[in-house]
Amino acid sequence: MSRQHCVPILLGDSAVPLELVQSRCSFEPTSEADIQALIHRHPGSLPIAEIDSLFCDPVPICTELNTRAGAIDNFMVTTSGLPIIVECKLWRNPEGRREVIGQILDYAKELSRWTSSDLQREVSRRLNRQGNPILELVRERLPTVDEIAFNDTLTQNLRRGRFLLLIVGDGIREGVEAIADYLQRHAGLHFSLGLVELPIYAMPSGGRIVVPRVLARTAILSREVVAVPDGFTIREVASATDEASEVDPERIALADAQEKFWAEFLQDLTLDDPEQQIPKPARAGNLSFMMPAPSGSSWITCYRDMRNKEVGVFLSAHRNTVGELAMQAIVEDWENVKLELEDAAEVVQDKYGRPKIMISRRFGSLDDPTIRAQAFHWLRPCLNNFVNVIRPRVRSEVGDHEQ
Repeated sequence: MSRQHCVPILLGDSAVPLELVQSRCSFEPTSEADIQALIHRHPGSLPIAEIDSLFCDPVPICTELNTRAGAIDNFMVTTSGLPIIVECKLWRNPEGRREVIGQILDYAKELSRWTSSDLQREVSRRLNRQGNPILELVRERLPTVDEIAFNDTLTQNLRRGRFLLLIVGDGIREGVEAIADYLQRHAGLHFSLGLVELPIYAMPSGGRIVVPRVLARTAILSREVVAVPDGFTIREVASATDEASEVDPERIALADAQEKFWAEFLQDLTLDDPEQQIPKPARAGNLSFMMPAPSGSSWITCYRDMRNKEVGVFLSAHRNTVGELAMQAIVEDWENVKLELEDAAEVVQDKYGRPKIMISRRFGSLDDPTIRAQAFHWLRPCLNNFVNVIRPRVRSEVGDHEQ
């Protein structure tokens, strides 16, 4: 990973290299409390735009926000209701290495179980202020913020774990590269996470200057889980940029047709659950709607079976995961779940002997616009009902298993 090795140079009558505060005996070393206070007073010192531009221009709310996982060093929020968690560490401290990642992830996990009301209560206690201090502080930045919309959005972002997590240190120390590598290999599904260096240099005049820079950040990944009905396999479709000898026109034509099919399906799809993410049109025979389970271990598959001229929806999960445990719990409560799903939903066995909740219907040739419209008319509300019934149950079961 590239990083800045040289120190800043103050130009004047002569060039004066600046020195880190920690290396000068005449200056008191920087403490974690100093970094914490600096960030609270000057949140603009954090290079947030380089990590995730959605979290730019944050409003500092408080320091030492109490949670069951410990006290969050700095808590901030954007005027759009996106939370930011900052953990300050001195890299010379042993705990300022890889362990800090586990700590900040624990904070995020805890906050994901809160609502805006929970957050408001704890912030009020910390600041010793009545009312809604979060909204009041945000309105100091943007007076036109709507209270209901802001609280609803904040609650949704908390529940889905849509955070910016920042680990901020005073200077480069041994072991930072290991943390950077760890970040790259453990990118979150919903949160953005960055490692920020905030070295403080001494000025000849006695003042200090901060030179922030990003050491590492989680890459923005597009993760697509593909589930296939029993008896079918996925064939890789050659890219149009592949060499001519590897291009299969039939495969490309099939992928184009599948993408067009799903684009038409998604165009008029409306889901009641505002937290449910909708995927892009796939170039395969199915779409995956991710459920709130760790590491993408549970999802609802919406599929098209060309051979049997059939469409349908079923719940999927990776084996030996929390997502699979959630699916098993839902199956065990099938009598109640079936009443909510209505229609012809059933529990069947997949080829591995695992139970699978699904619903399907045959319509005829889906290449026929009239038949395709009929299939979409049935499939869209069917998927919406699956999301409404299954998603909260998965979330609840996951929460029980993680406790």
